[in-house]
Amino acid sequence: MILSPFEWTVAKRYMVPGRSEAFITLVGAISLVAVMLGVAALIIVMSVMNGFRAELLDKIVGLNGHAIVQSYDGKMTDWREIVKEARETPGVVRATPLIEMPLAASHRGMLRGILVRGNAPEDLKRLEPNVILGDLSRLQPDERNVAIGARLAENLGVRVGSTITITNPEGRATPFGTVPRQIGYEVVAIIEVGVHQYDELFVVMPMEQAQTLLMLGDAVNNIEIKTTDPETVQTTLQPLADRLRGRAVVTDWKQINSALFSALAVERVAMFIVLSIIVLVAVFNILSSLIMLVRAKTRDIAIMRTMGASRKSMIKIFVTAGFVIGALGTGAGVVLGFVFLQFRQAIVRGIEFVLGVNLWDPEVRFLTELPSRTDPGEVIGIVVMALVFSFLATLYPAWKAASTDPVQVLRYE
Repeated sequence: MILSPFEWTVAKRYMVPGRSEAFITLVGAISLVAVMLGVAALIIVMSVMNGFRAELLDKIVGLNGHAIVQSYDGKMTDWREIVKEARETPGVVRATPLIEMPLAASHRGMLRGILVRGNAPEDLKRLEPNVILGDLSRLQPDERNVAIGARLAENLGVRVGSTITITNPEGRATPFGTVPRQIGYEVVAIIEVGVHQYDELFVVMPMEQAQTLLMLGDAVNNIEIKTTDPETVQTTLQPLADRLRGRAVVTDWKQINSALFSALAVERVAMFIVLSIIVLVAVFNILSSLIMLVRAKTRDIAIMRTMGASRKSMIKIFVTAGFVIGALGTGAGVVLGFVFLQFRQAIVRGIEFVLGVNLWDPEVRFLTELPSRTDPGEVIGIVVMALVFSFLATLYPAWKAASTDPVQVLRYE
């Protein structure tokens, strides 16, 4: 829509009415701020939701792989053959044995439930970026050393060099019954994955030590698999699942965490709809301000019509006046949204300090910090949606202005 110099001059004049229309100016300013806040809220919430899903997926998948192969009886003696089959499957990047078992650990009278993980050497190396204290290289197959999660270390009162006792209730049978197996391990490293649930449970040790603790012999109970694309993991591993049918079951990350990620998807859609309604309500302010402007400028419109201004010119003038408000609000909302996301953690801490409440509890949110991942496509979609709403809100007032009959308005002038 190209405006003539006359139309653009009048439109600029109507964007900032004079002192006599101060109330209209106030409503227009409120409209701009409302659109800005609505767009910023949409960008912030969608980016945080995307970041939460992405961070959670990265940490869970980075620790557990994209899929797990489990035997039906919990003991996989032919795991080397299965690992070979998995590595030969197209699309599989990595396949390694894994031992995982819930047990209990104690230290100086403190008892906590734990999740023992026995990892192969290459998997232990991948944990090195998560070490906050100690030395992961001391996890050797012939030494009783372990690395534990940061939250578990706090709960047990453990530090590097301390000894924890791990209890396996399935001990050896004696004439007096089954005696639980208890073994002491030195803590040589403390790790922080970033997922509170894991940092509170994990005890990592070499696979050979886990086999000894659980009396598995040379067997394992899981095989961890990573593929080229986590989103297509089910399709990629379907041939392997067919070959292993009757021997083992393949469970991908979507199935393991189905409840969590389904809830995130539903919440994401719900938040987008609710916040879109907020933007729509904000745009109604543009509609109301333009209606008041048309009523206040009825005489001016009639005079311009008698001087030769066409109906089309009137529509262009009022559509431009309202659309510019929406466009400015949308642009300001994008800037505000990115500024908030850039300093989100400091803002959260500031609000917590002022209100004296914990807004981001890792035990509830799974992650230790507020995540963010902005999708450019979503931002463009939000901007387009806000601009379309703003444009639609200008059509009725513009049509009313164009429908003004100069004869009726100026009859008694």
